[in-house]
Amino acid sequence: MNRITSHPVFGERTSHDVVTFVFDGQELTALDGESVATALQAHGIAVLRTMPETGSPRSLFCGVGRCPDCMMTIDGVLNVRACLTTVRDGMVVETQHGLGTWAAKE
Repeated sequence: MNRITSHPVFGERTSHDVVTFVFDGQELTALDGESVATALQAHGIAVLRTMPETGSPRSLFCGVGRCPDCMMTIDGVLNVRACLTTVRDGMVVETQHGLGTWAAKE
């Protein structure tokens, strides 16, 4: 897998520990400290969200939090920028379709 080793926000890679997270129901691994977007791209996953009206796929664009293209639903929270969010063990990441929907609380 290809990995980003230097990022303008996260800095240089210092850890090679592996964490596990769930993306759209599939268990994946990531390197501790990397962004969610980086972890997904390392697995060949490019589509992070879809546009509200057209359903067109969006992917990582700027990678530093200046655009909305990497907005995802993370741990049930809508509109989280995957490029600025550090992946952590047990995290649940979902492709955000359009504006997303809040999960019903029981």
